[in-house]
Amino acid sequence: MGRLFLLFITLPLLELLLLLQIGARIGAWPTVALVVATGILGATLARSQGLRVVSAVQRRLASGEVPGSELMDGLAVLVGGAFLLTPGILTDLLGFSLLLPFTRNAIKRRIEARLVEGLREGTVRVQVLNPDGELVEGVAEVGQWREEGDQLGAR
Repeated sequence: MGRLFLLFITLPLLELLLLLQIGARIGAWPTVALVVATGILGATLARSQGLRVVSAVQRRLASGEVPGSELMDGLAVLVGGAFLLTPGILTDLLGFSLLLPFTRNAIKRRIEARLVEGLREGTVRVQVLNPDGELVEGVAEVGQWREEGDQLGAR
């Protein structure tokens, strides 16, 4: 409940307050122009980064590799683009940080580290579907997978 409250109530209020303060300093029309310009720039950047990610995923798949890092990039570009569609300064900063490769990589490393930590501590549970679409019960450990009851390394 707390995170949803922050996302849907607090963040828009902060955005509105910030836009009003900027409007008071530089004027209403320049503020509107700023919002429109960041939207156009963000859409262009999201498109170009999205195409790069799709190309990288295709290259990894063509070489027979799992495109895990590229899929994380794709998710970051998608979320970054969504943030840029939301009018506001804070969401624009977050959106651009997810679209620019150097900041996206830093954010991605932090998220990956938290996932690895969660897997080690058991606070993150991984669910896998078999080719028939049925849930495979198992335990995920960093770099390894085992079905419930199997011992690691027994395969």
